[in-house]
Amino acid sequence: MPVFFTVATVEEIPRGTGRVVEVQGVWIALFNIDGSFYAVDNTCPHAGGPLGEGQLDGCVIQCPWHGWRFNLETGQRPENPDITVARCTVRIEGNQIQVALPEGFV
Repeated sequence: MPVFFTVATVEEIPRGTGRVVEVQGVWIALFNIDGSFYAVDNTCPHAGGPLGEGQLDGCVIQCPWHGWRFNLETGQRPENPDITVARCTVRIEGNQIQVALPEGFV
């Protein structure tokens, strides 16, 4: 069973924005896409760029360093679905955003 950690409130992350949060010593990029929240590893698998500082295009985040893109719903790179970024489970409890790291991630 996943262990969830409160990382922010819904009000702290307006629609169409994101922020970087820490969960158990791991930096996670958390985004609000039209009221749905998504969380992925903040580190781009290409060269370690900070995905949380990237440009959002719908449900796709583009790494600010080299432009690699990842679908926040699937974690897959649209240009090559075999390349992925780790996704976290997100839930809302009241107005609290809670994140669980993938199993074996820490």
